[in-house]
Amino acid sequence: MPKSKVRKKTVYTPPAGEGRSRTPVKVAGPTHPVYIAVMLGLMLLGLVWLVVNYIAAEKIPFMLELGGGAIVNTSSGAGVAGFAGQAAYSAAKHGVIGLTKAAALDYAPSNIRVNAVCPGIVQTEMMQRFSGGTAEGEARVIGQEPIGRMGRPEEIAAAVVWLASDQASFLVGHAMVVDGGQTA
Repeated sequence: MPKSKVRKKTVYTPPAGEGRSRTPVKVAGPTHPVYIAVMLGLMLLGLVWLVVNYIAAEKIPFMLELGGGAIVNTSSGAGVAGFAGQAAYSAAKHGVIGLTKAAALDYAPSNIRVNAVCPGIVQTEMMQRFSGGTAEGEARVIGQEPIGRMGRPEEIAAAVVWLASDQASFLVGHAMVVDGGQTA
């Protein structure tokens, strides 16, 4: 049996955004221009800026020195399907997938794989805010999940670890949906 080779690997996962701004902006609703600007600015333009000014400048050269690597972006189930009342959020998350696919094609020849994970409803602080932190709100959110529960953060983490692993070495430009069947 041949000995397994251990090779150095670099994995980078950019921040996902939280679906809200940390600035105290009062908005009238999800169609308000300020809300739309915050969603697109925070989630999409922020990621584009990060890719151009940080990943391409610092992470890619390091990955090239090591002979390759993996980048796993975070989109959302809203990046592969539309949801009522979430046009700006959905547009931003669709944009993350487009950026992932374009970057994947740019860097695949250099053995750098770029993919995205698209979580559904996961037990996080964001979901607490989204559900209003009430039992009724949580039941409403869980009602959207065919599996009958929210996902756990470690389930999303396991998908990211797999996307970054050698087991996913032929996966390039993929948006992996991990959503309990919500977008099925």
